[in-house]
Amino acid sequence: MKLIVLSLITGALVGFVFALLKLPIPAPPALPGIMGIIGIYLGYQAYIWVAGTFLK
Repeated sequence: MKLIVLSLITGALVGFVFALLKLPIPAPPALPGIMGIIGIYLGYQAYIWVAGTFLK
């Protein structure tokens, strides 16, 4: 839980600094960005499953 809170605080600070400097937000559009993150997570989990099942 601590890692999640620290990640949220870090992200908020980065977003604040980018807005302060009038720079574009350093993230993809909302839905495509979320889907990309979910895809990365699912790919990682798929590798763990494949490695555990077939590469023993």
